[in-house]
Amino acid sequence: MNRLAAMDAFVRVVDTGSFTGAARQLRLGQPAVSKMIAQLEERVGVKLLLRTTQGLTPTEAGENFYGHAKRAVEEADEAELKARGSGAALSGRLRVSGAVTFSRLYVVPRLPKFLSMHPALDIEVFLDDRNVDLVEAGIDVALRMGELQDSSLTARKIGQSPRVVVGSPEYFATAGEPTTPAELVAHEAVVYDLRGGGAVWTFTQGTAESAATIKGRVRLTAAEGVREAVFAGMGLAVASEWMFAPEIKSGKVRRVLNDWRLPPVDLWAVFPTGRNVSTKARAFVNFIEQELAQDFQDNAGEADMTTSELVSKVSELG
Repeated sequence: MNRLAAMDAFVRVVDTGSFTGAARQLRLGQPAVSKMIAQLEERVGVKLLLRTTQGLTPTEAGENFYGHAKRAVEEADEAELKARGSGAALSGRLRVSGAVTFSRLYVVPRLPKFLSMHPALDIEVFLDDRNVDLVEAGIDVALRMGELQDSSLTARKIGQSPRVVVGSPEYFATAGEPTTPAELVAHEAVVYDLRGGGAVWTFTQGTAESAATIKGRVRLTAAEGVREAVFAGMGLAVASEWMFAPEIKSGKVRRVLNDWRLPPVDLWAVFPTGRNVSTKARAFVNFIEQELAQDFQDNAGEADMTTSELVSKVSELG
């Protein structure tokens, strides 16, 4: 029995919940995967998997073994990549976490290009506006926006977007356009209650500051909901320009208060604490960083578009 291959098969069975799913990923027959798991259980002397009505689930011993097996497989993959050199193609699986709207607009459309560069690589993307536990979820890298709450995280800032005040032309046709932050109090707003959002904002214009509290009957905890509410004319919103970039360009929404500035939104690549950053995760982050920088360069003539900032928060990972 190839112990590492059997551990890889076990990890894939747990991740997919079936022998069939693991066999498909490994490009093996299901009997071959079942045999490897049986040999692995015989070697360790305990039952690692249980069959239930929901499928295959790990036993208590299997859950403990899973974490160690996953790290062993990842470290073996990393060692192999380093031995081949920097020009080697990536292989295996990369698990990425990101906010729903940002990933839909800026990550998923770029996956074909990244995957074509690495034909032996599979990517799992977990879309969630909440910050998931990277270690518990087995995530290799997360793309997070706004201020990082956990200062112990290993992270790198890979981009920055202005915050803007936007609304639909239909809304402004009815309610009028604010010309100063103080006028926002007279407007309906769609309030984003997550990732550095909220109702209180401080605008700047040169050395002048103006605090404003937006109010609205709709508060949402997902960017997709904020977008749809703004499109429906339910009010204006304070959001990252990334969130509405396609619609600003098309005219579906309009920016106002363009002479005033708000604190920008930072984009971070966050890596699990206590683990070495894998070559796959580093390559993916560099790719997204370069793609965003190219976007900014291509739109350099458009109003208020910033350039990407390449700085490290905790440590230099390259």
